[in-house]
Amino acid sequence: MKKINNTSTNSIYTVAIAGNPNVGKSTIFNSLTGMHQHTGNWPGKTVANAIGTFEYENNTFKLVDIPGTYSIMSNSEEEEIARDYICFSKPDCTIVVVDATCLERNLNLFFQISEITDNIVLCVNLLDEAKRKGIHINTETLSKHLGIPVVGTTAKKKKTLKKLVQTINNICENKIISKPNKVNYSDLIEECINKLSHSIEEEYNITPKLSRWISLKILDNNNKILTSIEKNLNIVIRNNKIIKDNIKYINTLLKENNIEKNELKNLIVSSIMFNSENICTDVCTFDNIEYNKRDRKIDKILTSKTLGIPIMLIFLGFIFYLTIIGANYPSQLLSNLFGFIETKLVFLFNLFNSPEWLKGIIIDGMYKTLSWVVSVMLPPMAIFFPLFTLLEDLGYLPRIAFNLDKYFKKACCSGKQALTMCMGFGCNAVGVIGCRIIDSPRERLIAILTNVFVPCNGRFPFLITIATFFVTAYYTGLLAPLYSTLLVLGIILLGIFLTFLISKILSKTILKGVPSSFVLELPPYRKPQLTKILIRSILDRTIFVLGRAVLVAAPTGIVIWLLANINIYDISLLTHIANFLNPFASLMGLDGYILTAFILGIPANEIVLPIILMSYLSSSTLIEINDTSMLHQILIQNGWTLLTAINVMLFTLLHFPCSTTLITIQKETKDFKWTVLSFILPTACGIILCMITTGLYNLINIFF
Repeated sequence: MKKINNTSTNSIYTVAIAGNPNVGKSTIFNSLTGMHQHTGNWPGKTVANAIGTFEYENNTFKLVDIPGTYSIMSNSEEEEIARDYICFSKPDCTIVVVDATCLERNLNLFFQISEITDNIVLCVNLLDEAKRKGIHINTETLSKHLGIPVVGTTAKKKKTLKKLVQTINNICENKIISKPNKVNYSDLIEECINKLSHSIEEEYNITPKLSRWISLKILDNNNKILTSIEKNLNIVIRNNKIIKDNIKYINTLLKENNIEKNELKNLIVSSIMFNSENICTDVCTFDNIEYNKRDRKIDKILTSKTLGIPIMLIFLGFIFYLTIIGANYPSQLLSNLFGFIETKLVFLFNLFNSPEWLKGIIIDGMYKTLSWVVSVMLPPMAIFFPLFTLLEDLGYLPRIAFNLDKYFKKACCSGKQALTMCMGFGCNAVGVIGCRIIDSPRERLIAILTNVFVPCNGRFPFLITIATFFVTAYYTGLLAPLYSTLLVLGIILLGIFLTFLISKILSKTILKGVPSSFVLELPPYRKPQLTKILIRSILDRTIFVLGRAVLVAAPTGIVIWLLANINIYDISLLTHIANFLNPFASLMGLDGYILTAFILGIPANEIVLPIILMSYLSSSTLIEINDTSMLHQILIQNGWTLLTAINVMLFTLLHFPCSTTLITIQKETKDFKWTVLSFILPTACGIILCMITTGLYNLINIFF
């Protein structure tokens, strides 16, 4: 973006902030912009971006947070956006944030960006962690090596960002001329670059730097990048006769030097890595060369073939156990609060002599549905998300992905699907959005279609309730929650197994292909920032998911009330629907009311149980029962058996996604057929599995 004159300030500048994941990029963005930020979508893309503003010396700076990426040479949507924004949007300055504890690896991205633009500031972040590990970086020497300003920061300490802001301002105002030193490629590669660069420069009248970068992309032979260059610069590369002739000459030159064409990209990447290694050898000193010895020791346990998976299950089980134990009391308090408010609302409606139908729709329909969703959803989420975010902040989630990577490879899928599956435990819609990190369109589709096979936070309360009811019928005392946890964990393991199985089936049928490879970084273990965890988990996740559920639950409450209160031949519409579905439901070991409740619960899984209870008690409103023994008695009186409880848990795990997830799938795939398939796949699995368990149960009863 060009500089814009403004009467109230001197100028408005655009600043891009780039970097690998987990380098503190978002912390810097938030510290600089504060509350002056918003999110949106990149033009023509579905990946979200964050934009914020800050002021310095009467100048306004628009800070654009580019998606975190390890490279801009690949094909993922995040990498495309990072590359295209830096190259074609022409920000006035680009901040490249690197991790001081692993500078050599992070410089890889810097050198790729320095091929595109001159106006760069290198921000060496996490200096406090580096100091703790005995790592010292000479930023002045690093600046001389790179030919650009280098600023050291500790992002969580805002005062350390002052020099960074001043440097950005100086670059934008041309007080500092940033001129990155070129990467030292071999003589052969340089000859190839120059051969192409001169002809591109003359043919299209573009800058030497841009022509050099385009030449490198031609040598990479990456058609996706070349298409983007042709589109954004409005030039023709692949069909240009002069360039074609130069490529023929280069191919001959490579043959003479016994180099295959597909080896050239590896040579270019190796040169960048060799450059990084040499520079880091000169600028980094270590008090202890084995500074990461402790991390390696921990990783030997957490990622071992023997203990990795069991430890992962223990961690997940512990989170679910704490969620089960901790959610009961706040749920009861919220329920009592909403009950108190309900009495006041009823008093107001009676005071104004409101019609019974209006009171029924607003209070018995909409309000009771909303109060149930909030009281049941909020406490588990308020416990689950912070605990899950804690594992993320500690650096354990990438270890989970590492442990599961080989299983996804066996299913012919991307190892990155392990990360999106972990996101799905919180919210399947979030997990679907997270699939953008997967480069291959085929593997991305598989991840999207199977994300619903792991239970989201909306299904956990129902699973926990049924597990608790089932267990307390046989066990009491302090061990009952433990047994409930094991039962829920068993259902989750079934979901993970089916994720692998369905992924394998899809990859061998309608989505055939070979799994792609990717390098998974195991970030260093870090001391969690509790304030950041609470803000991120409560505001960004809990409130977001709860708000989404509330929006869809309100109209659903009205529909449910109408179905329960409109009678045909003295029978409610709800009962008519249940009677129609009953023959099919009985084949699944369920009944018509249960199946009806699942269908009506498509906006939010949290209201399935209240609909079941309302139907059984012939009530005109949703019913909340907090006494487990009373709930057990009602369900038993309405024909529930051990088989019913098992099948309800199975169908809770395996049925169509909620409406929000379906909408998200439609937006991500941009194809209605994949949305339909995402609806059919889990539902078909649930129906088949319930029918199998029912058949086996009946056979056991016949013979035993």
